[in-house]
Amino acid sequence: MTRFFDSDVFYAFRTSPVAICSLVVTVLLVLSAVFAPLIATTNPFDPASLNLMNGFTPPMEPNAFTGERFWLGTDDQGRDVYSTILYGLRISLFVGISAVLLAMVIGIFLGLLSGYVGGWTETIIMRAADVQLTFPSILVAMLIFGVAKGVTPVEYRDQMAIWVLILAIGLSDWVQFARVVRGATLVEKSKDYVAAARLIGRSPLAIMIRHILPNVLSPVLVIATISLALAIIAEATLSFLGVGAPATQPSLGTLIRIGQGFLFSGEWWILAFPACTLLVLALAVNLLGDWLRDALNPRLR
Repeated sequence: MTRFFDSDVFYAFRTSPVAICSLVVTVLLVLSAVFAPLIATTNPFDPASLNLMNGFTPPMEPNAFTGERFWLGTDDQGRDVYSTILYGLRISLFVGISAVLLAMVIGIFLGLLSGYVGGWTETIIMRAADVQLTFPSILVAMLIFGVAKGVTPVEYRDQMAIWVLILAIGLSDWVQFARVVRGATLVEKSKDYVAAARLIGRSPLAIMIRHILPNVLSPVLVIATISLALAIIAEATLSFLGVGAPATQPSLGTLIRIGQGFLFSGEWWILAFPACTLLVLALAVNLLGDWLRDALNPRLR
């Protein structure tokens, strides 16, 4: 721990106001999502707790029928917007983090395999990556989501929608991890410590995992941080288009889609507050990823 506090990375962090603010905002949003059942005023997705008479209540104004006040107002079903944001944030973060972990596992494995083994293995993997890069990732995610949802039994589609969404986003984002890991592996496998591992009889799998992998993780962490913001935006985009999180488990994207329908009738808060939350979350994670990229770049030290 002392070594970390004396490192160049920690020094770069504590001297960067942008990095500190980004981390604070990200941590606050993550903690808000984790402890949503404790800090939310109600469970907005429990029908027994809803009162339709509270519908379309403006922020901090008393409802005309019940007299109740809500910090961020209510939507058309009388759900507290503040509570829906906290619960929607949980879904968005869960999908984003899970999708990035899936993409990272697939990308690291294929990148190590193609970089270390080479030959036809490398050619097949990299050509598949090149083909996928020719299509926008959101279109790839929509295609995978549609196929996966199509093969899922109808009675399980709502329960499996979140996992299908994670699979779609994860399979659409593995390419960047694979390309970066492959390039780093090509550099590392020619070094003396890899040759020494071969001489003592280490298997190729052990060399890739025990020796090469720890030395290629720095750029992977940077890509993972930036990809998290992109995955959250991708989830919101898919949900906004109606092919993401179901209405029974709405994410920030679903809430924005619902709010968009009431924007021009004057109920602006139903759209504005979830959209601002998504914007702040994506911006904070992106700025944190940009700082991490610069902090781990030896050329900028």
